[in-house]
Amino acid sequence: MLITVCVIAYNEENTLEKLLGQICSQDYDHRNIEIVFVNSNSTDQTKTIMDDFSNHNGEVNYGFYKVQVLQNEKKTLPCGWNVALESYSGEAILKIDAHATIPKDFVRKNVETLELGEDIVGGFRPNIIDESTPWKETLLLAEGSMFGSSIAPYRRNQDKTYVKSMFHASYRREVFKNIGTFNENLGRTEDNEIHYRMREAGYKLCFDPKIISYQHVRSNTKKMIQQKYANGYWIGLTTGICPKCLSLYHFVPFAFVLAIIITTLLSFILTFTDCKVAGLGWLVIIIYSITAFMWIVYWLLAFVMAAVAAIGAKKEQRNISNIALPFLFFVLHVAYGIGTLIGMIKMPNWRKGIKNGTN
Repeated sequence: MLITVCVIAYNEENTLEKLLGQICSQDYDHRNIEIVFVNSNSTDQTKTIMDDFSNHNGEVNYGFYKVQVLQNEKKTLPCGWNVALESYSGEAILKIDAHATIPKDFVRKNVETLELGEDIVGGFRPNIIDESTPWKETLLLAEGSMFGSSIAPYRRNQDKTYVKSMFHASYRREVFKNIGTFNENLGRTEDNEIHYRMREAGYKLCFDPKIISYQHVRSNTKKMIQQKYANGYWIGLTTGICPKCLSLYHFVPFAFVLAIIITTLLSFILTFTDCKVAGLGWLVIIIYSITAFMWIVYWLLAFVMAAVAAIGAKKEQRNISNIALPFLFFVLHVAYGIGTLIGMIKMPNWRKGIKNGTN
C-alpha cells in the first residue's frame, strides 16, 4: 500500500529534525511512503528544514516515493490538512503531529491494520516530556491522569475497539472523498467534527493498541494552562455549529467553573442580605451546604487522584513537587472551564461571523 505521511507545522524548527529522523527510521518500505510537509507560514527555519529534506531525498538514499513541501497561507491546522488533501498521492493518509515521537514500526502497523479491511485506524498515544526535571515529571503526571486530562480512549485504552475520535489517525482516500474535507472555521476541535461526520457516514474508527505514538507534554505550567484554556475555548465555540461531535466529559470543567461562580455569588449575596427578615433563612443553609459539599468532594477527588497518579508513577517521576498535583489539577480545570465559558459567550457572534463570511 502506498501511504502518505502528513506533517503540518508552524515554527517547529526545534522539533522537526528529530521527527524527520524517526520518519527515516521507519521499517515500512520507503518506496511506498510519500511524505507531505505543510508549512503554515512559519517565521523560523521550519520551511528550510522541509525543503532541505525534500531536495536531498534521493541523494542521501532515504528512498521515499515522493516528498512534497506545501504552503498553508491560512496557518490553521484544518486549513493545513485541506492543503495536504488536495495534493497527496497515497491510498491512505497518516497524520503525524509535529510535536510527536514515533517508533520505527508506526507506519507499518497503521498499514497492517488498514489492510485488515479498516478504513480509519489509530492507536495508543501516551504523553512524554522532552527532558526529565522534577516539575516536568509532575506536569506529565497531571496530563497523564484521567482526572487531569480526559478519558479519551487514545490516552489509555488497551483493547482493540471502535471509538468516537482518535489521535494520529490514518484514513483511506475514499473516506475524505465521501465525507469532504476539514471544517476550516474550527481550531482545536476539527478532529472531533470530522470524526463525527465520518461516523455519521457509516465509517468506523478502529482503535488498535498495537499502534503507538507519543505526544510531548507542554514544557512549563504557563504553556499547559494556555493549552487547556484554548481547548476549552474551542469546545465552547464548537457548541454553536456541531454540539453532537462533543462528549459529556468535554463540559465537566465548564460545569465545575459555573458551579463555583453561581455558589460564590449566591453566598456573597446571602451573606449581605437579611434573609431571616425575608423568611429565607432556609435558603442560606441550602446554598452554604451545596457550596461546602462541592468543595469537599472536589478536593477529596483531587487529593485521591493525585495520590493514585503518584503511586502508579515510575520511580523517576516521584519527587517532592508531586505534592502540588492537586493544586495543578485545580488550575488546569479552571483554565479549561473558563475557556469553555468564554467560548460559549462569544459563540453567537462567532457563528454569525461564519454565516456572514467575516471570520
